[in-house]
Amino acid sequence: MVDIVKLMGWNYVSTVASEGSYGEKGVEAFMQISREAGGICIAQSLKIPHDHKPADFDKIIRQLLETRHARAVIIFAYDEDIRGILNASKRADQVGHFLWIGSDSWGAKNSPIQGLEDAAVGAITILPKRGRVTGFDTYFMSRTLENNRRNVWFAEFWEENFNCKLMSSSKKEDTSRKCTGQERIGTDSKYEQEGKVQFVIDAVYAMAHALHNMQKDLCPDQSGICGEMEHAGGKKLLKYIRSVSFNGSAETSVTFNKNGDAPGRYDLFQYQMNINNTLGYKAIGQWTETLQLHMDEMQWPNGEMEIPSSVCSLPCKTGQRKKMVKGMPCCWHCEPCDGYQYQYDETSCKLCAYNMRPNGNRTGCQPIPIVKLEWHSPWAVIPVFLAMLGIIATIFVMATFIRYNDTPIVRASGRELSYVLLTGIFLCYIITFVMIATPDVAVCSFRRIFLGLGMCISYAALLTKTNRIYRIFEEGKKSVTPPKLISPTSQLAITSSLISVQLLGVLIWFGVDPPNTIIDYDEQKTINPDKARGVLKCDITDLQIICSLGYSILLMVTCTVYAIKTRGVPENFNEAKPIGFTMYTTCIVWLAFIPIFFGTAQSAEKLYIQTTTLTISMNLSASVALGMLYMPKVYVIIFHPELNVQKRKRSFKAVVTAATMSSRLSHKPSDRPNGEAKTELCENVDPNSPAAKKKYVSYNDLVI
Repeated sequence: MVDIVKLMGWNYVSTVASEGSYGEKGVEAFMQISREAGGICIAQSLKIPHDHKPADFDKIIRQLLETRHARAVIIFAYDEDIRGILNASKRADQVGHFLWIGSDSWGAKNSPIQGLEDAAVGAITILPKRGRVTGFDTYFMSRTLENNRRNVWFAEFWEENFNCKLMSSSKKEDTSRKCTGQERIGTDSKYEQEGKVQFVIDAVYAMAHALHNMQKDLCPDQSGICGEMEHAGGKKLLKYIRSVSFNGSAETSVTFNKNGDAPGRYDLFQYQMNINNTLGYKAIGQWTETLQLHMDEMQWPNGEMEIPSSVCSLPCKTGQRKKMVKGMPCCWHCEPCDGYQYQYDETSCKLCAYNMRPNGNRTGCQPIPIVKLEWHSPWAVIPVFLAMLGIIATIFVMATFIRYNDTPIVRASGRELSYVLLTGIFLCYIITFVMIATPDVAVCSFRRIFLGLGMCISYAALLTKTNRIYRIFEEGKKSVTPPKLISPTSQLAITSSLISVQLLGVLIWFGVDPPNTIIDYDEQKTINPDKARGVLKCDITDLQIICSLGYSILLMVTCTVYAIKTRGVPENFNEAKPIGFTMYTTCIVWLAFIPIFFGTAQSAEKLYIQTTTLTISMNLSASVALGMLYMPKVYVIIFHPELNVQKRKRSFKAVVTAATMSSRLSHKPSDRPNGEAKTELCENVDPNSPAAKKKYVSYNDLVI
C-alpha cells in the first residue's frame, strides 16, 4: 500500500481504521513503513468505533474534508464499516472526491460495496495472491452431517449455508425451516472455494514440518515425542516454524522471514467500468516484494484522465523556493525569489553576483546589460546640436578677427587675449563631444584634460582683462605712471601662468590616479532587476569633476568680483561692462548647474542628466561670452565697416586725466539730467563742438 501511494505521487494521505486489532495494527504498520520510506505525511488518522452510528461516519467524512487536499484514504476496516464510510460520502455529496485504498479485508468482495458502487469507483484494493487447491472442492462438497462430526462448527455452518434449523435449541432465529440432513453443498447452495483455503492448508503443513524437524533434532533415536521435546516450549517451536521451507498447496514456496511473516504476494484490483459498461473489479497488477502496476489500465472517478493529486502542497513554480511547514515535511509554502535573487535549490534562494541579475525564470543569473550615452539619445542630441552651433559661431568669429586682424575694433579688443579667449570658448564646445563619446582610456584622458581646460582658458583671459582695466584706473587716480604688466606680452604671460595651474593639477591627477574605464552597476541598479543596467563610464567621481571645474569656477568668481569693481568704467572702454554682464550671467548658469548635478546623484538617469547638464552649462557659458563680447564687434565689422575706423589716439596722461575727471564728475549729479554723470563714449558727436566740450569727457580710441 505504501508502494502504491508513492507510485501515484501521493504524499499526503489519511487513514481510517475499524477499532480493534485488525484495523489499528494495519494502520500502525502502514504509518511505520511510510515513515521509513519517507515522503509520505499522514493528514489524519481516524477510527471507526465498535458501536458506531451513521452520525459517526458522517463525522469521519467531515473530518476528512478538513484536509481536502488529502484525497487518498487508506482503509483498514471490516465490510460493514466500509459500507458506512461509502454511504456517508454519498450523503455528503462527495462521490468521486476520495481515492480509496482498501486493505485485504476489502479485497475483491462485493458485499462492502453492494448498492454503493458509484461511491467505490476508482478504489484500489489488495488481496493476497491465491490459487485454487485441486481436490479441495470435491472433498468439501462431499461433507455431510454424518461424515463430518469431528468439526464442532460444521453444524452451525450447515444452518447458515442452507438457511435452516437443525434443532429447536438452535440459535438461528431468522428462519423456521428445519434441516433434513439430505442437503448437499454446491447443489442446494452456492459454493465457491474460500480464498484463504490455501493459507490454512499451508499453515497446517508449516506446523507439521516444524514439529517433524523438531522431533528429528531432539529425538533422533526414537519415534514419537520424547521427554526433551515435551519440555522444549513454544519459543523453540516458533524457531522451527520460522525455519521451515516447502512447496505449498498452490505450488508456491512457503517460507518465513526474521519477523515471522510469509513472503508478501498480492493481487491488485481497481473497481471500475468494464468493457461491457458494467462496474466490477479489474486486476491491475501485483506485488511480490516489488510493485508491478499497469497504469494504463487504471480509471479514475469523474472521468479524470490524469492521476488525481493527493498532496499537501502543490509543487512550487520555477523561481520559487519551498518554505517548509514545521513538523510536516510534505507541506510547504511557496515564496518567490525576489530582487536580485535566483532559485539555488528547492528550499533556498541566493543573491546574484554584483554584475549579474536573475534570468527570466530565476533559475540562474545572467550578465547585466551594459549601457552608455548614445549619440542618438535625446540626452545627447540637444547638447551636440548646441555645441555644433557654438563651434560654427566660434570659427566664424575667429575667422572674422583673423580676416580683419589690423582693424581698429580688433586691435582695441586686445587681439592676443581675444584669440586666447576664443580658443577657450572653442574648447568649451568641444568638450561636449568628448563627454558623449564611448569611454575608453584615450577618451577618459581627454575628458580629464579638457573638462576644465576650456573654462580655465576663457576665465583666465577674462580675469586678466578685468584685472588690467581695474589696475589702470586705480593707478590713474593716484599717479600718471602706468601700472606694470599691462603690455600684450605681459597679459599673455599672466594668462599662461593661470592656465598652467590647471594643467599642473591635471598632471598630478594623471600621476595619482591613471585614467581608466569602469562599469558602474550601482548607478542603475533598480528595484526591478529587469531594468538594471551597468553604466560604462570613465573612472571619474562627481567630486573629481567638481574639483576639476573648481579652479575654473574660482577664476570665474574672481573675474566677477573685478567686473563689479570696474562697473563704473565707461561701457565702451575695453569691454568692462560687457565682461561684467557675461560674468553675471555665467554665475547664474553655474549656480543652477550645481543643485541639478548633485540633486540627481541618486537618480537612475544620473549618467544622462549629469552629462547633459554639464555639457549644456558649458555650452551656455561659452555662448554667453561669445555673444556678449564678440557678436557686437563682428556685427560692426561686417555690417558697419564705416564705424571700424581709426580715431585720434590719447596718451596715458590723457587717460589718467580722463579717469580723474570721471571720478570728479561722478560726484556732481546736478550737471546731468536724472542725476547721472555722463561718461560713456559718444562716437557720433564732434569732439570739437562746444556742447561736447561743455558736457562730455571722451575716452574714444584710447590704446592702453
